[in-house]
Amino acid sequence: MDDSLFGKRNKRGDWAPNRVIEYAPVFTWPAKPFAFLKWFFGFPGFLFPWTVTYAAFATIMWLYLTPSMETMKTFEPGWIAYVFARNTVIVLLWVGFFHLRLYMQRRQGTNFKYNGQWPSTSNDAFLFKNQNIDNLIWTFASAVPFWTAYEALTLWAFANGYIPYVDAAEHPIYFVLLMLAVPLFRELHFYCVHRLIHWPPLYRTVHKLHHNNVNPGPWSGLAMHPVEHLLYFSGVLIHWVVPSHPIHAVFQLAHAALSPGPGHAGFDKIEVGEGGMDLPCYDHYLHHKYFECNYADNGVFPVDKLFGTFHDGTPESQERMDRRFMAQAKKAAEKAERKKRRSTVS
Repeated sequence: MDDSLFGKRNKRGDWAPNRVIEYAPVFTWPAKPFAFLKWFFGFPGFLFPWTVTYAAFATIMWLYLTPSMETMKTFEPGWIAYVFARNTVIVLLWVGFFHLRLYMQRRQGTNFKYNGQWPSTSNDAFLFKNQNIDNLIWTFASAVPFWTAYEALTLWAFANGYIPYVDAAEHPIYFVLLMLAVPLFRELHFYCVHRLIHWPPLYRTVHKLHHNNVNPGPWSGLAMHPVEHLLYFSGVLIHWVVPSHPIHAVFQLAHAALSPGPGHAGFDKIEVGEGGMDLPCYDHYLHHKYFECNYADNGVFPVDKLFGTFHDGTPESQERMDRRFMAQAKKAAEKAERKKRRSTVS
């Protein structure tokens, strides 16, 4: 495909799409029912392809790749190690697919690639100076263990009746609605955690590790500090309070573990045959590029717009962000000057 038909490439070789990032037509007034239905059922949209894909992963995991509830009543190393191995293989295959196709085989070169450069192999910010090696280490040495720990603890609690359980056969409508609510809750949880770890002390000690990936790739998605993994996967704890089925918890964690892969792919589209499939990562790529914008994920809840941190990819958004940064810098400089004057007087 000719990416010049869909966007523009600058002198540095960085590509940007022509389209403007927009929120889903959910919290709009006057209401737009037809636009909502198109977004909800369309392709791409809320259900397809990503929500259905992660729900399918969770369903297969729960039905065929999870120990029985009877087995999970006791907190034993055997079945926990099995869940850890299962999660490891799933991440390896899922994220590995995007990395293999886009970065190892380079099937489409830099077509639709936001940053014209490839992952760094000589940067002191990364372990062994290699971005991919660094990302792989943090993914498998921290992300997968935390995912597994939260999952094992939650399934053990379900098996022993310590948390409220909902039977799918008895409450089918509630069961389906809760499945649909999982991605929405994940967005709000991610936003809250993300704003928290951009607090300067936590950013410097925790989140900076993830933001070393200014030019993110699929393995960058789960390359986080262990403290960030502790917070990131904690969204599953909602199912300790809200009556749920274990598959809801499995879906919550699978969505959190698998969505960062395509979400950090660094490409706008993955070319398939004569066409291409959009990847959900431009808004988050802008966050990695500019740091203080687009804290939320897929833009259903307009929280970034509400708090003035939304960047839709247009020059106008860039100007607004630059003005905000200049105002913040001016305020910080004035504060430093006042502090200096007080110390001089004293």
